[in-house]
Amino acid sequence: MNGVVVKAQPRIYSLARFSRNKTAATGLVIILFLVFVAVFAPVLAPHHPYEQNLEKALLPPCGEYPFGTDDLGRCVFSRIIFGTRISLQIGVTVTAITASIGVTLGLLAGYYGRLVDEIIMRLVDILLAFPGLVLALAIAGLLGPGLFNVMLALAAVGWMGYARVVRGAVLAVKEKEFVESAKAIGAKDLYILLRYVLPNVSAPVIVMATLGVGYVILAAAGLSFLGLGVQPPTPDWGAMLNSGKAFMRTAPHLTVFPGLAIMITVMAFNFLGDGLRDLLDPRLKEKKIE
Repeated sequence: MNGVVVKAQPRIYSLARFSRNKTAATGLVIILFLVFVAVFAPVLAPHHPYEQNLEKALLPPCGEYPFGTDDLGRCVFSRIIFGTRISLQIGVTVTAITASIGVTLGLLAGYYGRLVDEIIMRLVDILLAFPGLVLALAIAGLLGPGLFNVMLALAAVGWMGYARVVRGAVLAVKEKEFVESAKAIGAKDLYILLRYVLPNVSAPVIVMATLGVGYVILAAAGLSFLGLGVQPPTPDWGAMLNSGKAFMRTAPHLTVFPGLAIMITVMAFNFLGDGLRDLLDPRLKEKKIE
């Protein structure tokens, strides 16, 4: 080795190959559109999301109200547009927190092993023994409803998957020559983890995080539907479904449009995650060739 650190050769991912994956490209376009809607919500919404007009309550879709109005006369279209902000905020924030916690603990467990690995992975096994959504319901019930509490509840139950995946990847990477070379010349553990190990285990984390955003949005909508998430009058898709379920026969638009918004958003992140998995996982490519 002669004191020279052998660096891991970075993979070069083809943007052209990604663009040929129509499913992934479609998901990316939808996500970019949702981000645009969230950023420019005040400009795109024809009405204020909190504006009430009881004289126009439960109107069907029309020119003035493209998605109709709710039982308080509020514009459903405007509330769905502003609800995009809430959903993306929850999805991205919770995923960032869970990925950070899971990756950190997975790196420590895989790299140091022994007692550190035992403590972290036994904790993961205990938490995975409970269904994630049920555990999130219990935590949200204890903390009470609200935006911050629902994000905290989902973050508390979402990091275990990242920890297990990263730990398994680290166990393979830490035996590579470039890691052994770095140890041989006296590089510190933190430097090795950040400079050599983390970049080589990032591919599955990126895929998991992309798919995780969709799951978090769906779970947050479920908690809001049950009354444990974002509370009225904040425009949240799950809360809109909850308030509209009493009018499913007389005003089905109150549940159809928020439901479509959730479905399309989750579908877009799933499409993008599947495309990234095809692009970043060389083992999957080999199976397809075979």
